[in-house]
Amino acid sequence: MELILIQSQEHDKLPIAELKAVLETENIDTSINKLCSGLVILEDLKNDDFDKNYLRLTERLGYTHEVNQIIKKSSLENLEHDVKSIPWSEYLEDTFVVRIKKFHSELDTVKIERDVGGYILEKTSDIKVKLRDSKSLVRLISFEDTIYICIQKYYLNKKHFEEIKPHKRPFFHPGGMSPKLARCMVNLSRVKKGETLLDPFCGTGGMLIEAGLIGVHVIGSDINWKMKNGSAVNLDHAGISDYETYKIDFHQLKLPEPANAVVTDPPYGISTTTGGVNSGEVICDFLDSIQKSIVDGALIVLASPHYVDVNSIFRSKGFVLKEQYFIKMHRSLTRVISVICRE
Repeated sequence: MELILIQSQEHDKLPIAELKAVLETENIDTSINKLCSGLVILEDLKNDDFDKNYLRLTERLGYTHEVNQIIKKSSLENLEHDVKSIPWSEYLEDTFVVRIKKFHSELDTVKIERDVGGYILEKTSDIKVKLRDSKSLVRLISFEDTIYICIQKYYLNKKHFEEIKPHKRPFFHPGGMSPKLARCMVNLSRVKKGETLLDPFCGTGGMLIEAGLIGVHVIGSDINWKMKNGSAVNLDHAGISDYETYKIDFHQLKLPEPANAVVTDPPYGISTTTGGVNSGEVICDFLDSIQKSIVDGALIVLASPHYVDVNSIFRSKGFVLKEQYFIKMHRSLTRVISVICRE
């Protein structure tokens, strides 16, 4: 069985990197076939685990917009025959709508959607077209000369990434990370459902929210009372209860049980939030102190500004760089996302 994913194109590497990390974390055995930027097929998925894996992908992925089950591959010439050959009663509930996504294709979207809807109606009974709030979405994905006839069984909560943006949370502080990037960083840590993730610079709780929403126990700490309390308010607002927050300097942080992963975005510059030291010193001290709070082999996913030579710091502290990505935020700042572990 196959799934076809429509991914974000806002970064050239992160969507695929996140997908690979989630597949590894959830032990999903598949082959990745990247058709083009923003379009990926997961091939040879096992039938027995298909639904479970399909659902888990929609629960975890941030830089993926849609996950669809491929029912049949077709072409413009064979589309009518292929659509009519599908036992639609096995896939549709009460109402449906047909929608097309095009990649390197010039199909007449309105005509094809109308025609395919008509073909389905000819082959079904007690099922109606409903353009809004339909129970089922028939997704046609046109790539070059191939049309993938798909059904979208499980939905990603795309609204979440808009509704939980930093400025829309009850507690706001400038400089918060976008929910999509925070979710991606959590996924890059390979943390599993039921495990523990630590953010020792939790700020407004963005990392903690995204980890909590995929079933991870989260622990956040911050040197600032306002941030510690504000992150708890935001976690409550997001409906997350399996969390702990502490007001503590990260140098003194020691957990009763070590965390399985660390995902964090240390504050930049010299300020009260860093205890009056610069970013490079903060990262050095952080890497020295974090060892007592994590399990052996834990991954650390760290955001840093481009002007800090983090790779030299990693080497000097005995950490191996596993992955690294660069995100241009604005003219004067590129954010560097590094995935590291202890040698």
